[in-house]
Amino acid sequence: MYEIETSQKKAPAKKFIFAGLLFAFTLIISSIILFLYPFASKEKAAYFKGDHPILFMGKQAGNAYLEGETIYLPLTFLQKFVDDAIIVDEHSQSIIIATKNKVVQLPTESSSYYVNEEAVKLGFSAVKQIGGERYLAIEPLVAFYPITYSILSDTGAVWIKKNGETMASGKVTEKDIHEEFLRLRTKASLDSPYTATVSPKEKIFIEQKKGDYYLIRKEDGRAGYMKKQYIKKGESKKIAISLEETEYTVPKMEGPIQLTWEAVYTKNPNTSNIPMMAGVNVISPTWFELADGKGTIKNLGSKDYAKWSRKQGYQIWGLFSNAFDPELTHEAFGSFETRQNMIRQLLHFSQLYGLNGINLDIENVNPVDGPYITQFVREATPYFHEAGLVVSMDITFISSSGNWSVFFERDKLAGIADYMVVMAYDEHWGSSQVAGSVASLPWVEENLKLLLEVVPNEKLILGVPLYTRLWEQKSNGDVSSKALSMGKVKEWLSQNKITPVYDPASGQNYAEHFSEKDKITYRVWLEDEISLSKRAELAKKYNLAGVASWSRYFADETAWSALTLTNKEAAKK
Repeated sequence: MYEIETSQKKAPAKKFIFAGLLFAFTLIISSIILFLYPFASKEKAAYFKGDHPILFMGKQAGNAYLEGETIYLPLTFLQKFVDDAIIVDEHSQSIIIATKNKVVQLPTESSSYYVNEEAVKLGFSAVKQIGGERYLAIEPLVAFYPITYSILSDTGAVWIKKNGETMASGKVTEKDIHEEFLRLRTKASLDSPYTATVSPKEKIFIEQKKGDYYLIRKEDGRAGYMKKQYIKKGESKKIAISLEETEYTVPKMEGPIQLTWEAVYTKNPNTSNIPMMAGVNVISPTWFELADGKGTIKNLGSKDYAKWSRKQGYQIWGLFSNAFDPELTHEAFGSFETRQNMIRQLLHFSQLYGLNGINLDIENVNPVDGPYITQFVREATPYFHEAGLVVSMDITFISSSGNWSVFFERDKLAGIADYMVVMAYDEHWGSSQVAGSVASLPWVEENLKLLLEVVPNEKLILGVPLYTRLWEQKSNGDVSSKALSMGKVKEWLSQNKITPVYDPASGQNYAEHFSEKDKITYRVWLEDEISLSKRAELAKKYNLAGVASWSRYFADETAWSALTLTNKEAAKK
């Protein structure tokens, strides 16, 4: 017989305990794996490279050089991020800085530097040459640029901040956070290397947002990405740096400018023969011209002419030209010392003749020397403004003509000078083999639109011609021309009994005459009341600062009222 067991056997208690612990452990490990997925990287990456890294706008921008307590910044850094107009003058082995109101010369390895030619003593060199790199001491720079700096603990980084930067503070919201989440990652991902670790009580800065992450920066300059959910964003503060800048009072014009140039080649005109010029408020005599490569300036100024001009109520903007000589220009404008020599002479002349402004007429320059011209204007303007002088610069329309157009850095010049005067003529040059208008109205307007993309309209003065060209075309096809004044053209029309007709293509009156005797065809596109009025209307249409006419000698009595930008009747009184 079999014995039947009616009671169930009990399993050992230890098996149940072990199974329970195994399940709990597996659950915890699974939770951690899921919580940290993707797997957090334990790789640490160096944030900065080299000694004394420069921290600027959230990134390392090279390395500074420290000598004692003096911090030096690389010239390349300053040119790229602070002011691209900082230059090296090889002739004097100096760094040149030109701000709105100051010209600064910092000689290499010298304990003195110069501000508007006044010496400033330092207890250290302002400029260091280290290998092939120049470094500038930061201490004098903060007087000229809206920047501030600090040396960061632990890392030794030099943190450069500029005016207008916004800094947002922040802090970690929770105390008990796994260490992996307190690490600043190189990318917005846990599986990327980390650069540093933050603590809940540590002061941090929030620089940007990327998905679920903030880019966090520590006070020692190191930065990385951290999950937004663990950060509470604080208030934002804008860095405000004010510089002590002297404001110079430059003479202001009442209403639009109507300038005319007085062409002075050997001697000044007899002022008793100059008629009234209704509407004109600025006269610019061509008195000053570059004489040699050392910067010597030839002077044709006249105190009597200046006295007469002031009596008529005109401002006087003395014109300085480079003699249109590219070789002299290269030599004279290529060094700081010769540029300063020219500036000193012009300042002396401005006092001698009681000038209100300087008109710079720099033409025929090799394109590679264009930056020299810009630098001259940059260095001259603070001195001219300090002397109460208006600074105007003559330019051409934008074209591919190298020596006559390409060298102009119009955008930079417009940011420096008070006015830019565009010489809107010579569409057809005197030596052109094709007869045509000196400046047809459609040609002027088309080029004016292009120029206004670079030069602000409130700074731009429209140059207009008061002369025209009488073109001669011989039977063999040869073409030549000569410039005539407004009065001479009228005489020619009268002598040949010609009545001009309106030419819609040029927007001007046009006349043509065939001489049976000479077998020559004569053509002329007139500058008269019609064309000049249209040019004035263009200046009004585009809200330009005014008009400038070349030159007073070519005008007749109708020119001035035609060019007046104010009320015509008021101008006649």
